[in-house]
Amino acid sequence: MRREFSAYHVLSLEVGNNMAPQDDLQAENERLRAEIENLKKPQQRGAMSLKVSEKGALSVYGLGRFPVTLYREQWEKLLGMADQIREFIQQNDAALKKKE
Repeated sequence: MRREFSAYHVLSLEVGNNMAPQDDLQAENERLRAEIENLKKPQQRGAMSLKVSEKGALSVYGLGRFPVTLYREQWEKLLGMADQIREFIQQNDAALKKKE
């Protein structure tokens, strides 16, 4: 069983006389260090990534300032229209703006 600790829990290890098990603290410490190292890495501008949201939706990062988040059924419906979307873009090329 994996325990999740917030930064508050890590900093306040002792509650009354109860101490968190040493193995749990060590594992959480390693997880936090890895997360910090990952956050230090420079993010490539325009690089796209996928993530499952807390509510179970699929978020696509890297298209704009905010992620595009849809549920599975919505993504499947949208992907099913891929050919129609491409055709629409071609037909309306002059009216559609391009972000530089």
